[in-house]
Amino acid sequence: MQVWKYIVAVWMTLVITVGFLISIPHIPILEETARNLFLHVPMWFTMMIAFGMAFVFSIRYLNSEDLKWDRKAETATAVGLTFGICGLLTGALWARFTWGTWWTFAEPRMNLSALSMLIFVAYFILRSAFNNNVKKAKISAVYNIFGVTTVPFLLYIIPRQLPSLHPGAEGNPAFSDMTAPELRLIFYPAVIGFIGLAIWMMDIMNRYKKIKDRTTAQV
Repeated sequence: MQVWKYIVAVWMTLVITVGFLISIPHIPILEETARNLFLHVPMWFTMMIAFGMAFVFSIRYLNSEDLKWDRKAETATAVGLTFGICGLLTGALWARFTWGTWWTFAEPRMNLSALSMLIFVAYFILRSAFNNNVKKAKISAVYNIFGVTTVPFLLYIIPRQLPSLHPGAEGNPAFSDMTAPELRLIFYPAVIGFIGLAIWMMDIMNRYKKIKDRTTAQV
């Protein structure tokens, strides 16, 4: 194991432990649930990084037709989808304590985020429909490129144009309002840690798929 992986493991252990133990200032509406800032928001940031990497890998596959880029695009998309689903779950937990419900159709960002995740679920369904690796890789790469380009619109641009319960709307503190040193002390390391964890997950999945492909080719 590379040294950086030990660092990520220790880093995340400290972030999670300190995040739950540290005293935080009182924030109206959010109160103690503000600790979810250390999980929910970094997960979305990490998801965006993973999808961005998948976007680049998909373009590199189309330029080179080297299947290793398709494999990397697939693993990056899988990790991005995983963090996106975790972001939805932590968002639902936050909604339960701040809005009184696990899910509400009155919140466009929540519903459009779910739609965004379904786009990438469809990516894997699409991949399973082909037996020819080259054809699967080409169609998946094109789909992934268009899929990733929808994310900024579904998660950021469109929700800003609609009435929302999300922080930043009327009656809720915006993310920029959560500037207490105690929160920033954990939040930024959490973002770094989750991104490192995502890269670690991609590395493991990529090596596994590489070995699997070689084994399949030999058979």
